[in-house]
Amino acid sequence: MPDRQMLRLSDAALFALLAGLGGFAIAAFAPQIFNDGDTYWHIRAGQWMLAHHAVIRRDIFSYTMAGKPWPAQEWLSEILMALAWKAGGWRALHILFGFAAGATAAILGYALRDRFSPLAAFVALVFGACAIVPSLLARPHLLALPVLAGWCLGLVRARETDLAPSPWLLLLMPLWANLHGSFMFGIALAGALALEAAFETPPEQRLQTIRGWALFVAAALLAALATPHGVAGILFPFRLLGMTGLSYVSEWKSADFSTLQPFELAILAAVFVIATRGVRLTALRALILLSLVHMSLQHVRHVLLLGTAGTLLLATPLAGVFAGEPRRSRANSLGAVAVAAVLALLIGLRLALPVVRGDDAASPVTALAQVPAALRQAPVLNDYTLSGYLMFRGIRTFIDGRVELYNGPFFANDMAIQQGNRAALIATLARYHIRWTIMAAGEPANGLLAGLPGWHRLYADRYAVIYACGYCAPG
Repeated sequence: MPDRQMLRLSDAALFALLAGLGGFAIAAFAPQIFNDGDTYWHIRAGQWMLAHHAVIRRDIFSYTMAGKPWPAQEWLSEILMALAWKAGGWRALHILFGFAAGATAAILGYALRDRFSPLAAFVALVFGACAIVPSLLARPHLLALPVLAGWCLGLVRARETDLAPSPWLLLLMPLWANLHGSFMFGIALAGALALEAAFETPPEQRLQTIRGWALFVAAALLAALATPHGVAGILFPFRLLGMTGLSYVSEWKSADFSTLQPFELAILAAVFVIATRGVRLTALRALILLSLVHMSLQHVRHVLLLGTAGTLLLATPLAGVFAGEPRRSRANSLGAVAVAAVLALLIGLRLALPVVRGDDAASPVTALAQVPAALRQAPVLNDYTLSGYLMFRGIRTFIDGRVELYNGPFFANDMAIQQGNRAALIATLARYHIRWTIMAAGEPANGLLAGLPGWHRLYADRYAVIYACGYCAPG
């Protein structure tokens, strides 16, 4: 007979499966994951690379930056997205990102239940999700999120045992480096925890621990070179952070606290627990967490790191406060069977239900359909938020979501146009020989175009407005 222990799951494992199932369901059925127009151009980039069997190294999608070096840093994510699109369109993309969200939730759930009581683990998971859910968008960062969670858990476990991280953890780094630029955060976190280990490890183990962590960090840096871009790939995140144009992009702006934000609740809850339960943090662990909070307050896109890494970094200090029963294998494996059955049902349901995508804030479907084919080939002045859909439809853009491609002055000029600067608009139309525009409804630039000689409104709806040069537009 099979060993009875082999037929059982630990409480933490079953909790992880249930958390993963919940994460999958949210991402697989929430239409909000397609609210970002960048999804379109990531698919388009993946399609090009699949068709040409090469990684993109220069701009091929805009006319303003055509030929300028643009290495596709997230090429692996984009290929996965293109493959999913080819396999089943939006439904397959829902499933792909559902698995990414589910895997992340499962890793967090396992780490929390392995250290906390069931109720405490559930509450901590919910607060962690408060910081993660707003970033559940069909973009490469979500595909890299399970790798981030697994990496952080591996580092936390190493610190709990006063040992260096397992060499097996290094296998995640090449994958991460080809999925998303956040891999440098993983290396930086390893370095920070290496310092913590140097100060906190017992004296008799300190030298061995320092050596092990130093070798691990060095090996992680070498593993990150395993991309088509080599050293340039490692330098890319630093170059991106140094760009002056980031301040014009919403995800690189500071959080807006005029209304209550989900991650604000998570921060307040963490501060409350730490202050009232006497939670002890090492000085370096506190500095790491404060750095994560600072990054999240400075740039909205970093809230995701706080929800994932911050939750795992707090797990060890909070374990003494919310510890559960001694670990034991008591959950019957029928629970895993039930989770697998529900997952299969959800996948089948997702494939059966159509995903209808029409006009929305990122998808000017009807508006673009009104533009004659000949005019589409002419230079366009487009709204930043609509650029992804244009790229997806094969239209060369004026500006788009590849923020690293456009410098500060270019962004500043585009922002001036969007805010209604008539001189900037006229100069840009002339410099780039622009023959049509597509802007979000309500943009001041639309009013300026209405008053320019030779320009007329071709189409307008609640999402987009199109103007064309009367001297050039057909008919």
